[in-house]
Formats: sequence, structure tokens, C-alpha cells
Amino acid sequence: MWCVLFRKWCVGVAMAVLSSVAPQAAKAYQVDCAILLCLAGGWPASAECSHARAVFIRRITPWPIEPPLQIWRCPMGVVGHAPVQSTAPRIWEASHQRGEALGQIILAQVVEGGADIDISGREFDFVRSIRVWDVRHYSHRERGREDDCEERFTMRLGTYGTQGDFDWQSTTPAAAPTWVLPSRQCSWASWRRGVGVEWEDHEGNHGFEWVSY
Repeated sequence: MWCVLFRKWCVGVAMAVLSSVAPQAAKAYQVDCAILLCLAGGWPASAECSHARAVFIRRITPWPIEPPLQIWRCPMGVVGHAPVQSTAPRIWEASHQRGEALGQIILAQVVEGGADIDISGREFDFVRSIRVWDVRHYSHRERGREDDCEERFTMRLGTYGTQGDFDWQSTTPAAAPTWVLPSRQCSWASWRRGVGVEWEDHEGNHGFEWVSY
């Protein structure tokens, strides 16, 4: 019952955000609030969440590759109270009693570079679950006169920090899931190039999207 109510609440709040933000702010900001809410709710079926998901995927589609969720672009002043320091037990209890409570915390005022509230608790793990796999080049095939197998790659991984800040770091094929590199066998079929994003919703359900280029 809670799962259904949470998804319905996400859609409702996303629609409210889209309709309530001033026109000049809406152009730049409102989609990231919708992404935040719709991602948490497992991308519920609605026009607003479909658009949010499309933007989420488009941002990792080359070029350029951007953070799919830009939490610092969620509009400031949506909530009429000062930023609050969140703690998991209080939020979980409040969210069961009234979905609006969690929405107020998620939509609290944010600043460029990350949220200006404490989002280190488990209720915001879905933000930190987002991972962007940028495979500039991967191959594993025979090379040279001796036909020795050689694995070559240029890869990086984008992750979110404790407060929603996004950062890139180098990574290796061994760290990549199979949906990123389906094959590491020594063959021409192992060639791969593209960008992928994976995430978990508020309930821990996993999803991913791969874009070849």
C-alpha cells in the first residue's frame, strides 16, 4: 500500500512543481525537481515523469555528457521554511504518515554543487545510486605477429557524493557490470563504445539505460 501511495505522491508533487514554479525559473529548473521525485518513485507512469526520464537519459547521450540529475538546479525557495537537517528515522516515520513531509525535505532549498540540507541519510540513497559509465573505447582482440590478446580501454565512472555533488573518476573493465560490457572475450565482438546510466529507486529497484555511439 505504501509503495503505491508513494508513487502516486511523486507524480502529484512533480505536477505541482511543474505548475507552480515561475515561468522564468521553470525553463531552467523544474525538470530536475521532477527527475528527483520521479526517480525516487520508480518513474511512475505520467507525462511529467516520462519527460523527466527523457531528460535524464538525454543528458548522458553524447555530446556533451552531463550529470543526469542536477540536484543543484532544483528551484530555490520551493519550501516555505528554512533548510532542515534530515535524519532517517524521522523522515521514514513522517513519510508513512504524510507523503508531503518527505516531499518538503526533498524539495528543500539547494545551492549549486550539491544540496544545502543533509541528504546523507538512507532516504536519499537513490541519489547516490546513480552511476554513469562512459566507455570511450573498449576492445579485446588479437594484436601483433604473435596473435596475443590485448585488452584496451578508455573508461570513466560518474558518481554522486554524499550531498549530491557529481564527480568523474577513471575506472576499469573489471569494475563494469555486464550490461556495460556484455563480453570481455578476446574477439572482435567485444568492441564497445557508449554511455550508460544506472540507478535505484526509493525502494531499491534497479534500472539502467545504455546509449551506443
